Amino acid sequence: MPLQRRLPKGGFTPLNRVEYQVVNLRALEEIEESRISPQVLKSRGLIGSIKRPVKVLGEGEVSRALEVSAHAFSASAENKIVAAGGSVTRVSR
Repeated sequence: MPLQRRLPKGGFTPLNRVEYQVVNLRALEEIEESRISPQVLKSRGLIGSIKRPVKVLGEGEVSRALEVSAHAFSASAENKIVAAGGSVTRVSR
């Protein structure tokens, strides 16, 4: 049997890949506090670990001004938070 058929097939996995913990705006809307950080998300059970980076996605709506701190934001999430009168802060890793 030829060598290329005997070797395992597989893709490439980058060593420096960043896996974000995702949180949607719909979940942020349910939190009573106006200042939201990774520590608040951890205490509410929305993320698993504070050591891994958090990304906020734009699924859902925001009806009040929120001050959100996270490692990354999608463009739609950032636009919706700012449009509601809130602010976005990027936390370094």
